[in-house]
Amino acid sequence: MNSIAIQNCSASFSDSFSLRDICLTIEPDQHWAILGPNGSGKSAIAALLAGFGELKTGGIEGLPKRVSLVSFESQRELIERELDRDESDITDEVFEGTPVQEILLEDCVDPQRLESLIDLFEFRSKLERGFRNLSTGETRKVLLIKALCSNPDLLVLDEPFDGLDVTSTKILKSILDEFKHKHPIVLVLNRFDEVPDWVTDFVYTKSFSEGHVTYGTIAHVINRDNKVEMESFNQLVHLTKTDLMIPEPDRSGAIPELNPNEPLVRMKDVSIAYGDNIIFEHLNWQVDAGQHWQVVGPNGSGKTCLLNLITGDHPQCYTNDIFVFGFQRGQGESIWEIKQHIGYVSSALQWDYRVSINVMNVILSGFFDSIGMYQKATDQQTQIARHWLVLLAMDARWDQPFNQLSYGDQRLILIARAMVKHPHMLILDEPCLGLDDLNRQLVLALIDRICRGSETTVLYVNHHQEDAIKGIDQILTLGAC
Repeated sequence: MNSIAIQNCSASFSDSFSLRDICLTIEPDQHWAILGPNGSGKSAIAALLAGFGELKTGGIEGLPKRVSLVSFESQRELIERELDRDESDITDEVFEGTPVQEILLEDCVDPQRLESLIDLFEFRSKLERGFRNLSTGETRKVLLIKALCSNPDLLVLDEPFDGLDVTSTKILKSILDEFKHKHPIVLVLNRFDEVPDWVTDFVYTKSFSEGHVTYGTIAHVINRDNKVEMESFNQLVHLTKTDLMIPEPDRSGAIPELNPNEPLVRMKDVSIAYGDNIIFEHLNWQVDAGQHWQVVGPNGSGKTCLLNLITGDHPQCYTNDIFVFGFQRGQGESIWEIKQHIGYVSSALQWDYRVSINVMNVILSGFFDSIGMYQKATDQQTQIARHWLVLLAMDARWDQPFNQLSYGDQRLILIARAMVKHPHMLILDEPCLGLDDLNRQLVLALIDRICRGSETTVLYVNHHQEDAIKGIDQILTLGAC
């Protein structure tokens, strides 16, 4: 088989979903795994390789004639085909479906292999059974046997292990381990831990929306030999797919409760100026608990000023009508009374965090709002920090010096540090600044999990539209004066 080159392909699969700008080259000695969030185009790319989808732009070169696709869609099509053959309403006879053996022989070019697969999957007793009488797992086995005995030049399997019992899964893995020596394999998987060791390359997909259409595209292409990228990729898949929940707070040192009938932040007709330089004016804004906000605007539009008004670090907060966390500013409240409700992450914090302590202690320092550890953590606090490391897929690196982590991993740890106390508000000031694309996706995935899985209100500041987060639907746009 020659190389398969998907070149800038855009393809429509329905009125509401399309692939856009797909570029991928599959060499004869490569085996690929496609991973990504649900609805991001994994299955569509698999279908594109099998000739499905309405091609709008670009093209595919080198696609072999024999491509076998096993997917939920192909399973559904086979079931629908059997339903179309059902004439029981006319003949009054019960239609049990096409015999399994007849279906298996449809595309078979290797009868000897077919016989072997039937025995391996212990399917011989089911050959005369009507297809409609099979279970979901048995239906999946029919499709797998059918695909493998067609001797394809390219085998594309979409979630091949779903619906199979433990024994059948082991059998299929053994079969694929043999098949990989003959032709390339493309796997679509939801779980990183299901990826076989022989997979050489990875695709990670993402989605975005324009109007009523969702588009799937490729976010990352990674070779297994790139250990640094693979480590970040593993974390990204883990964060987007894990069932782990955001760790619980330390109830013994809980932050004081707030009045649920009051907003977290309220600003009335707020103006900030330095002499004749007006940063913004007549700003009216309210943030309620559980209402996540993205603050956007160009450089100089006042994003940092806005944050400083909330944290109390701006002198003009006392000359404006500002209410934060139960306090009307200027009525004798202390900075600590305000900041205990806030978790804060910024590039400046990362630059300041230069003390020589390990990863675990950086997270623990969030309980004390300190840079460095100067108090002994409780057993419960240590357990919570450990749970955060597990969520980040960094539990094996708990004792690694913080300053030896990659820039992206440092940012993740600082977000965990800000969240351990479950603040009423998490302020993220340009959290993706200075990160490469893969690490940026990691940070965005963590923020999305926090939005979906905690009671903390997220205030997310950035100026890149492409860094929008699905869980944040409130936007405040500041314009430069």
